[in-house]
Amino acid sequence: MTTKAYEEYLRDCPAVALLSTISNRWVSLAVCTLGSHGEAMRYNHISREIPGVSQKMLTQTLRMLERDGMVRRTVTPSVPVRVDYELTPLGQGLYGLVSQVRDWAAQKTGEVDEARARYDAGV
Repeated sequence: MTTKAYEEYLRDCPAVALLSTISNRWVSLAVCTLGSHGEAMRYNHISREIPGVSQKMLTQTLRMLERDGMVRRTVTPSVPVRVDYELTPLGQGLYGLVSQVRDWAAQKTGEVDEARARYDAGV
């Protein structure tokens, strides 16, 4: 396959588009938040659990995950209206993978810091 053909394949490949979506940091944090609680959560609870996420970004992220079939949004008519979010089986599968990456990152932070220090020192 030529370089141009490969670039076209990557541009049109559905898996590459999905990888782009799930590699987003807000997606990872939202999936880990929902997955670690293991039950439906209200928007404000999710928002409090994800430091630094804006209301706009969290709303966009949850909508994207709902569209992709990874999050279920349930509206309960009441005053005020209650909206809950939970992972679908597809989202739970993603949570299993993303949580492994999260755990790896937590374990390897020290090694990465040391490598950065060596690199920055020119060693």
